[in-house]
Amino acid sequence: MHRHSYIGKKFSRTSGPRRAMMRSMVDALILYERIETTEIKAKELARIFDKLVTKAKKQDLHNYRQVLSYTINPIAAEKLNTDLVNGFKSRNSGYTRVIKTGKRLGDGAEMAVIEIILDEDYTAADSNKPEPKKSKPKKSKPKKTEPKKIAKVKKDTPKPKVTKKEGKK
Repeated sequence: MHRHSYIGKKFSRTSGPRRAMMRSMVDALILYERIETTEIKAKELARIFDKLVTKAKKQDLHNYRQVLSYTINPIAAEKLNTDLVNGFKSRNSGYTRVIKTGKRLGDGAEMAVIEIILDEDYTAADSNKPEPKKSKPKKSKPKKTEPKKIAKVKKDTPKPKVTKKEGKK
């Protein structure tokens, strides 16, 4: 069979496990913003992630639900749609960077790190956390000189003795 016009790699998996693997890798990339995987998986992940970011940048309900349907973890979809989108304002594509790291010791597979490229002026702390409230100055407490002693109450009352009742007459 010819190989023309086929998009994406198969990774020696059927469509279900392949889609599950890519969905979990997208979640990990969104949550950790940098993951290490094989070079081919990283390149395929970059292709999928770029499409999701393009959808998330439109900021409407339909595209939010499409991103939510692709990700496994709803926290990852929320982070992409609210926090990370603000870091992609200045660019139209190329939201990830793939850096080759060498060969894996076990099987010699080419490894790579894929990371999200955010704008230089973007900081995640500014976008998702409100400004800290100004705290009131603490009042100084007087120092305690001696700890208070609590007297223990002794119970001198003996427990009543239980006696067996006589049998029925």
